[in-house]
Amino acid sequence: MSTAVHARQPQFPSITDAEQQARVDLAACYRLTALYGWDDLVFTHISMRVPDAPDHFLINPYGLMFEEITASGLLKVDHHGCKVSDSPHQANPAGFNIHSTVHEARPDVNCVLHIHTTQGVAVSAQEGGLLPISQQAIFPLASMSYHDYEGVALTEEERPRLARDLGNAAFMILRNHGLLVCAGSVPDAFLLMYTLQKACEVQIQAQAGGKLIQVPQKIVDGARMMAEKNLLNMGGMLAWPGLLRKLDRIDPSYRD
Repeated sequence: MSTAVHARQPQFPSITDAEQQARVDLAACYRLTALYGWDDLVFTHISMRVPDAPDHFLINPYGLMFEEITASGLLKVDHHGCKVSDSPHQANPAGFNIHSTVHEARPDVNCVLHIHTTQGVAVSAQEGGLLPISQQAIFPLASMSYHDYEGVALTEEERPRLARDLGNAAFMILRNHGLLVCAGSVPDAFLLMYTLQKACEVQIQAQAGGKLIQVPQKIVDGARMMAEKNLLNMGGMLAWPGLLRKLDRIDPSYRD
């Protein structure tokens, strides 16, 4: 007997089918971030480039909890964070400053996910950063960057340094701040963050025990190839349909 849930898929007026799907995926990502306990009240953010409108972005309405986010309620903003669709809400100024910097510097990036988990911030505060001590860690370490803390990210002056430090990496540890991943799609970004967050959890727990054993660098160097093979070259889409089924069983209102 099938346990699949056939959730409603509302049609939103005056937007393309591609934008509608992007909205549903991004709203799902916010709900999953809350479900996995990665949210920080209303103070982190996930952005998505609008399909067919590369200078417009979807982001959370500042002040809503992540479990309240819906597809139709997402803000559409331009590169400056100015709303291009009607909403009583605003974008988080510091949040969009970070996200717009990444989107502008990296045309290949469609989704940016940033969190402040306890374990992520703890690792970001360690001089050695993420250590190669787990299978989970080798994948972020194959494409890792770091950015030093400059205070709440409100200034234009920080933008070029953030873009420079990110480079072509998929993962970034913001020192004394948190974690960031960027990817071509929402499913890929969620899987990247799941892996990075899990690596941080393992590191903090392992450091409470005895001497740590590090993974040899040659294994880290081959991590990208191993990931592609193990994910059947599907990236985040290998797990994403199952994650949506999980959300649909719990509360499908993210689709509204």
